[in-house]
Order: sequence, then C-alpha cells, then structure tokens
Amino acid sequence: MTETSSSTTSRVASQRIADVIADRILGGQLTPGARIIQDEIAEELKASRLPVREALRILESRGLVTLRANAGAWVARMDPHDCELSYTIRERIEPLLLAESIPRLDDRAIDSMAAIQQEISRCTDVEQFLVLDRQFHWMSYSGHKAPHLATMIERLWDTTQPYRRAFAKLGRGEAWIIDAEHDLLVESIRSRDIETASSVLKTHIQRTKVKLTQHPELFKN
Repeated sequence: MTETSSSTTSRVASQRIADVIADRILGGQLTPGARIIQDEIAEELKASRLPVREALRILESRGLVTLRANAGAWVARMDPHDCELSYTIRERIEPLLLAESIPRLDDRAIDSMAAIQQEISRCTDVEQFLVLDRQFHWMSYSGHKAPHLATMIERLWDTTQPYRRAFAKLGRGEAWIIDAEHDLLVESIRSRDIETASSVLKTHIQRTKVKLTQHPELFKN
C-alpha cells in the first residue's frame, strides 16, 4: 500500500468512527459530560487508537467533544448562558439562510415541508419529533447557496441538540404552537414572502430559547 492510499484509508476510518460517535451524541446515547473511552471505542469498532484519536479531533472541531490534554475526551456540555448565546446567534443568522434559500425552493421541496409537518402534528415520540423537526427546517434551507453559513448553523443545531431533547421530554404541551408556527412558515415560503418567513422563523427560535432559559435544571449532569 502506498503512503497516499494508506493516508486516505486512515482518513476514511477516522471519519467513519467520527460519524458513529456523532450519531450516538446526537441520538442521545452519549449525553453531555459523558466520558468517551478511546480504548473501548477502538475495541468495539475494531480500529487502532490512531483513527479514534483523529475522529475525536474531528468531533472537537464540530463542537461535539471536549479534549483535555493527558486526560481524555468527554461529550461537550453547555451551561445556560452558552445555550442562550447559541440560540441568539441562531435567531440572527438562520433567517439569513432561509432568505437565501426561498427564491430557489421548488414546489416539491415546499410540499415535502408540508408533508413533514403533517407527520410532526401526529407525532408523540420525542426522538421521532427531533428527527422530523430537523428534516422540516433543513428542507426549508435546501435551496441555499451559502455553504459556510449552513455549516455554522448546523454546528449550532448539533451542539444544542441534547438540550432540545431534554426540553422536549418535559412534554409537548405546546405542540400546537410549534404546529402553528410551522404551518405559517410553509404558507409564507409558498407565497415567497421572505420577510414574513424570516420573522416567523426568528420568533420560532426565540420562543425555544426563552423556554430553555426557564429550565436551568436541564443543564445539570
């Protein structure tokens, strides 16, 4: 095997391991503050320590893992201030991505949003709701031509995911509000009303931020 092919194989292995760990973090199997034992990961995934270490560096760059020199790796955690700041950034930049996307969204994408929202309105499972909600919003962004902005927003979604999950598990007593906001978002996008769509999205994000700040116990591990 040449040096180039060996390097490529190592990168592929590292990315594969990073994807597995990321799925466990975003799926709730690994919670904020949980220790990640490199030897256990290497043994489970039948890999050497080197691609595992590189995978953890990849996840650190995504904000999902915290690495401490000579101490190991942990699932990244937030305090209420960190989370509030992340949502404040989201409410300012996500409407920009939406405005960038709307002119290029075709009717099939908008119809998909409406269909996903119908599933959300019938959903009673938190994990399914989180998946559908993410699909709904990222479908609305699918027309964008701003990859750097999308990457920033995806990172904010990923790093706040454990706290959205914890909040959702408190109960979906306000599900009707989410449904109403989603319906209004679909309607304004379908009519190409960028100003209204952006305003609805900003309010949607702000409301979640306010609710999270009312529950500091969600940030205690």
